Amino acid sequence: MPLVRRQSELLGEAFQLTFVDDTPQESPVNGHSVMTYGEWLLLPATSRHMSIAIAKGEVREKIANRCKRDGISFFNVRASNVVQYDDVRLGVGAVLCPFVTLTSNICIGIHFHANLYSYVAHDCLIGDYVTFAPGVMCNGNVVIEDHAYVGTGAVIKQGQPGAPLVIGRGAVIGMGAVVTKSVPPGVTVVGNPAKQMVRN
Repeated sequence: MPLVRRQSELLGEAFQLTFVDDTPQESPVNGHSVMTYGEWLLLPATSRHMSIAIAKGEVREKIANRCKRDGISFFNVRASNVVQYDDVRLGVGAVLCPFVTLTSNICIGIHFHANLYSYVAHDCLIGDYVTFAPGVMCNGNVVIEDHAYVGTGAVIKQGQPGAPLVIGRGAVIGMGAVVTKSVPPGVTVVGNPAKQMVRN
């Protein structure tokens, strides 16, 4: 919310900023009202816009689909100190937290979350509903498929032109993992070097 509030101030436009939560615990929070989705829809408005600040990609997609059915638009949240270089294509609904860096020749899908101090290096392709926790280091020539989650401080080794390192759909990269090779869809990897986590 502080990022959205600052963004609104910089644009010089008056928006009513509200938290939406299907099970609100208290209201207000940090000076902003908290209401259910149904209550929010009943507020008088000329237009409605939402940023979905939930880490789990599958939940973001479910909420995004509900919003689309109700004619709600999405907007990108971007800290003022985000660094972005050449030819970065960024889908709608992104949340780019302070100190995020997007270098060059990158294509990022919808509803991407990049938390504090994360970066995406050159020639990367990032899918839809991908989440980077704080301090993720995604080096060049990497493909990250839809719904992947990359934990705090994880390092993804650089791939090669024409032979990118691939993080499969729905894969989870554990906190602090060092990923040196491609990760299959739906697999959780941990450690240095990252290996598939075996559940007992």
